[in-house]
This record gives sequence, structure tokens and C-alpha cells, in this order.
Amino acid sequence: MSDSPRSLLPPGKIPTPDEVPGLVERIAAWGKHRSPLAIAMVATLGSLLFGYDTGVIAGALPYMHLPEAAGGLHLTATEEGLVTSLLAFGAAFGALVGGQINDRFGRRRAIILLAIIFIIGTLGCTFSPNVWVIAPFRFILGWAVGGASSTVPLFLSESAPKRIRGPIVAADQFMIVFGQFVAYAMNAVIARINRAPEAVVQSDPSGTYQAGQTVSWDDLSHITGIVVSDGNGHAWRWMLVLATIPAILLWIGMRRMPESPRWFAANQRYYDVIASLKTVRDPAKDDIPGEVAEMVELEKAEAEQEEWTLRHGLKLRWARRLIWIGIMLGIFDQLTGINTAMWYMPTILSAAGFSTGTAISLNVVTGLVSAIGSAVGFYVIFRLRRRHVGMVQEAGVAISLFVLAALFHFGIEPHMKDDGSIADTIPVFVPWLVLTVVSLFVFIKQAGTVTWVLLAEIFPAKIRGASQGVSVCALWLFNGIVAFVFPPMMAGLGGSLTYLIFAAINVVAFLFYWRIVPETKDVSLEQFEEDFRVEYGD
Repeated sequence: MSDSPRSLLPPGKIPTPDEVPGLVERIAAWGKHRSPLAIAMVATLGSLLFGYDTGVIAGALPYMHLPEAAGGLHLTATEEGLVTSLLAFGAAFGALVGGQINDRFGRRRAIILLAIIFIIGTLGCTFSPNVWVIAPFRFILGWAVGGASSTVPLFLSESAPKRIRGPIVAADQFMIVFGQFVAYAMNAVIARINRAPEAVVQSDPSGTYQAGQTVSWDDLSHITGIVVSDGNGHAWRWMLVLATIPAILLWIGMRRMPESPRWFAANQRYYDVIASLKTVRDPAKDDIPGEVAEMVELEKAEAEQEEWTLRHGLKLRWARRLIWIGIMLGIFDQLTGINTAMWYMPTILSAAGFSTGTAISLNVVTGLVSAIGSAVGFYVIFRLRRRHVGMVQEAGVAISLFVLAALFHFGIEPHMKDDGSIADTIPVFVPWLVLTVVSLFVFIKQAGTVTWVLLAEIFPAKIRGASQGVSVCALWLFNGIVAFVFPPMMAGLGGSLTYLIFAAINVVAFLFYWRIVPETKDVSLEQFEEDFRVEYGD
């Protein structure tokens, strides 16, 4: 019909504020109502994959070091660094490219594509016969991880009503951490199932055993660098392949979800804006006409400007400031040192005096503490202002790292031997103090993480995807840098100076949140953008 809402609102036509209530009344929802919780449960499967694929490598690497005849890849130290870091650098690429895909094709389609890439990358890694095959597939898997880290919080923030936008986006962070915990737990279960009755010693700094000697598992409490017996080296493949399950569920689930209404608005498709909003909003709680009217007003304010690109945004003072704030948020998120705890926890605990086996087991404990902290973050984000959460997080992390540096300086380094092992003279309570402080550090960081919430809220609508991609790209680049430099820092500088440096960086991050980061709580994305543009001008 010529007077149907679709004909009245073709792509490119912007309704007037007076027309909005009538159009909202006439245009039907796309289909069955999708609650914000349902959308979050499906979309954050991508976040769970992000967490699982970054955490699983800690348990897989010992098996990858095995000879090929035993089921491993016979990795050298250099190849280990390559396999580990390629995911981070692939993620940086994925975040950058994903931002462009987000803006051009939509958030929903981008996540569906990422689910396919997750499956391809996971299967490629699982069935790799050697390091030269697994390396490119680790990069591909990183592409999916980086794309998910950029796209999922954006999709959630644009789909959720402002009254619960913070907790909904915080679900992204929780699922990342939960995915890491699942990876640690599955690593422990698979390693236990695949463990042979005896192990072959690779090295023993104490000199008690010789390389190649077969030893009972009961005698391995102090041995570092053990190699499990022939026939059990394929455990790493089982650890990796489990990620295909949530990837398939993500692909299926996202096909049933509506597109972000704000992506439609940015592309002047207001019929779809209204249809999408009516699918994801509760009319009894949410003002749908008012939300559409805000999008219209923002569009009118930008209608006379040339078509936006990231380069165009960098020419505008207010938009440029937001982009740089986003980049620094991503960088500081990694310079908290959180991934030194999540990726190298067994190394840290071994340096503190725990045996290798005990350190690997305790990694599950810190993973659980991290997940609990992220769950607490739901309440924190809901109740407190974003800037205040960031300030408390940075202050708590800095204090924890200062204490950790002191523990290494006064309690551990005086008892270290020339070969890097810990002497028997170390007080028995010191390693447990280190575990306690590291757990506190992880809890504070995860309970106070607002990085992903802010990155999903602060950018201009026209270039939100691209801006998010650039910021998350910076985050992943520094993730890779921190992962690369941490082992040589621990070896060359020692734990005390290493953590002192990270603590000092977090003091700077505290000042950044205090003086520069804007507040986004309890305002719509459109209102925040307009207020910031007025305050800082073009």
C-alpha cells in the first residue's frame, strides 16, 4: 500500500519528531519479543569464546612441547612465544577490521561471521600437524577473538535500554572471565583424564632426577618441566576443540536476534529502527517514541555534515578527544598487568616458591576468584558511576601491585638461587601471601572493569564501530606487548621491580580516570554525544 509505514519511511527518510509516535504505533515488531537478557545470553557466547581461547593455551602448551611421536608439536621456546602471541596480534587485526565491518554491514551480521571464523580457526588449530600450520590458524582465531571483543559490547550497548545498559554490557566482561575459568577447569580435567601412570622428567634443577628418567607422579612435587608419557600428548587437541561448541551455538543464536536499532539509525533506516526497538523493548518500562526521537534529533544535528568516516571524526575536536580517550582506555586496561596474572599465573606462583604441579592447580583457584569478581562487577556497574568504578579499580590494583612488589623484594628474592629456583629457607607463608595478593589483585581488576562498558558508550554514532575497532586494536597490541615482555622482565628485573613498574603505571591510569574520562551513566548514547559535542565544540 502506498501509505504503509514502509513506504512512508524508505531508507534515507528521517521522520519528524511529531511523526514518531504515530509511526511507532503503526509499525510492528520484527517478530517474537527478545528481552535484553536473552540478547546478552546469546551475544556473549562470543565473549565466552574470547575468554576460552585466551585461557586454554596455558594448559595446552605443556602438551604442545612434547615430541611429535608423543602427540605434541615439539615446540621450541621461540615457537611457544610465536604460537601464544599470534592470537593477540591476530586479535588486534580482527578488532581493526571488525570495526569497519560493524559500521558497513551491521553488528548482528558481524557476530554471525565471527562465529564461522571461530569454528574455522579452532578446527584448524586442533588438527594442525606442526607449528607452521597452527601458526596461521592461531592468527585466524585471534581475528575472531579481536572481532568479538570489539563487536559484542557494541551490540549489547546499542540494543539495551539505558536503565540497564551498564549491567548488560558488563555481562560481556563476566563471560570473558568465565570463559577463562572454563578453559582452566577443562584443562585440569582433560590433563587428569589423559595423565599416564608415570611421567618422564625433562629437567630437574635440584639434580635429584636425570632427564629422560621415568618417575611416579607421587614423586613429582618439586620437579619443573615434566613431560607426560608417550600416548597422552594429544590432550591439547581436546582442550582446543571444545571451543567449537559455543561457536556453533553463537552462530545459531545470532541468526534469531534482531539487528542493533542504532546501527539502523546511523544508516537512516528508521522503519527498521522502530521494528527493532519494538522487538527488544518492554513498552511498560521503556519510552520507545522518546528513544526514536533522540535518534532523529541526533541525525538532524549531523544531517548537514559530510558523510562521516574515521578520518573525518579525527578532524573534529570533540570526536578526536573521544577516540583518544578510547585508545588510552584500551592501553591502560592491559597495563594493569591483568594478563600477566591470567596467562602466566603458574610462572608467578612457581617464582613465589610453589611446585610446578601445585602452581598449575592453583591457576584454577585464581580463575574462580576472577569469575567471582566479574560477577560482583554487575552490581558495581549498576550502582556506581563509571568514572568512580574506574578510579577505585586503578587505586586497588596499584596498591595490590605495590604489595606484591614488596613481597617479592623482601620475602622471595633473598631466597632465590642462581638457577632461579627457590631455596628451602623461604618462609612457608610467603608463597601463600603471594597467592592471596594476586587473587586480591585479580578480584579488584575484574570487579571494577569498566573499560568495555565505556568503549561501548562514548563514541560518535556515525563512526562507533570504527572507533571501537581502533581502540580495541590498541588494547590487543598492548596485550601482545605485555605478554611478550613479561617473562624477560621477570627474568632480568625480578618480580619486585617488574610489579613496581606496573604499579606506577596504574597510578597514572588512576589520574587518567579522575581528570579525563567522561561519565556516561544514566544518559542515552545520543544525549551523551550531543552534550560532549557542545562542551568541546567542533
